[in-house]
Amino acid sequence: MKQAHSTKWKASVQPRKQRKYLHNLPYHRQGSQLSVHLSPALREKHKTRALRVRKGDKVRVLRGTHRGKEGIVDHVDVRNARIHVSKVEHAKREGGTAPYPLRPSNCMLIQLVEDKRRFAKKEEKK
Repeated sequence: MKQAHSTKWKASVQPRKQRKYLHNLPYHRQGSQLSVHLSPALREKHKTRALRVRKGDKVRVLRGTHRGKEGIVDHVDVRNARIHVSKVEHAKREGGTAPYPLRPSNCMLIQLVEDKRRFAKKEEKK
């Protein structure tokens, strides 16, 4: 049921239409689904509430069975809107461990990876 992305679609109360809209987003627009809240200290420093998560950022899990754990983002899955964090794993039946996919909305950014391009647009405006 993959269809072309509609740029004219406004909103709907029906969850199935909301899911369909998100499912049909083009790849370059799916990154908007990867926003993570900033910690209060970072919020003061950068004057923004949330940022897109990147590999290398340090996050704290706020919801779920892994609540309270902190780790560095190992992998960002844009297609499925999930992130994989080091030290957040689940045990496999065979005895090993596997990375546990987390929704970005259930995490909080504690430390940002240093990147000169991350805030380049914001500095240009000033």
